[in-house]
Parts: sequence; C-alpha cells; structure tokens
Amino acid sequence: LAALLIVAARSSAGVSLYTVAGDAAGLTRTALSTMDQTRRQAKLEFSSTPATLLGAEGKGWDILSTVLDLSAIGLAAEQVGGAQFVLEMAVQYAKDRVQFGRPIGSFQAIKHKCADMLLEVESAKSAAYYGLWCASEMNEELPSVASLAKAYCSEAYFHATAENIQIHGGIGFTWEHPAHLYFKRAKSSELLFGDPTYHRELLAQRIGI
Repeated sequence: LAALLIVAARSSAGVSLYTVAGDAAGLTRTALSTMDQTRRQAKLEFSSTPATLLGAEGKGWDILSTVLDLSAIGLAAEQVGGAQFVLEMAVQYAKDRVQFGRPIGSFQAIKHKCADMLLEVESAKSAAYYGLWCASEMNEELPSVASLAKAYCSEAYFHATAENIQIHGGIGFTWEHPAHLYFKRAKSSELLFGDPTYHRELLAQRIGI
C-alpha cells in the first residue's frame, strides 16, 4: 500500500493538491471488485483526515492536468505493448491450429483479421511513440497528442484482444486460456484516465475545433 497519497481537492480558491500519509487518521481504503484481475483498485474515503498543502493553494489544476496527460501517454505505451503481444499470439495460433487439413491462418477470413490487427497496432505505435517524444521533450503539443494517443491506442488494444479471442475460437473463451486476461486489461485500460470518446472531445477542444 502507498505510504503517501497525493490528493486533489477543490475549494473556493480552486483545485489544490495535498499530501496525505497512508496511515493517517480518518483515511479508509476499500478494495473494489473489478473485471480486470491484473489491476487492483480501491475506494479512498476521508473523514477529517489531516493533509498538507502541496504547492500553492488553488494552483493544482495545471499540474494535475499535465500529470494526467503524461499518465495517458504512459498507458498508451502499455496498450501498444499489449496489442503487439496478442497480435503475435493470434498469428502463432493461426499457424499452429489445423482445421480441414490446413492451418487456419491459410483461410482468407483469418488473414484479414490478422492484417487488420497489424495495421491498427502499427498505427498505435506511431501515436504512442510521438506521445512519448512529446513527453520527454515537454513539447507544446503534449496535451493534444496525449488525447490522440490515448483514444487511438485504447481502441486498437481492445479490438486486438477481441479479435485474438475470435481467432482462437472456443479455447479463447475459456478461463484456462490467458486471452480473456488481455481482453479485460484492455477494457479497464480503455476506461482509465478517460475513454476514447472523452479524449476525442478533449482533443477537438485542445486543437480549437
């Protein structure tokens, strides 16, 4: 468990950031049941909990906004890695699984799925890589590119995991096969820090559309 929490709170002065000790009085943590078993989540509740102001009062939103953009880009990079892995998993299974006397990867429908996955994964890589460059340079395009990368990579990862299950057929739906773990991770990642619809709207605002 975290020994120190950074919490955002709104007052008449605006949004401020505060630090709260992990064992502070009045702090309650409640574990949440989630679809994604690979990412634990909890609900934090504060009741007259002591906190220390971090930075200037009412000046927390700019910092928080930048942190969220950096987090979105970091998550987009993770999504690209996951999408690449399930693409490789699907292609390997398509080569190994034999049906009607030939590998299922030789059938046009499976070829199309794998080709579409590859196009989306490669496009997602470009978005994530550019986002990472903007983050490393703190480029002025960071906010807009963060939303672009998060929106595109979220959908690419989720679609790749769904198609991976379809290519695997019946075994892909079973609890014993890891395909469902990637599918659930993709869905939780899609929602984390804002879903694709939210980020497309945010991107439009940020570029002045």
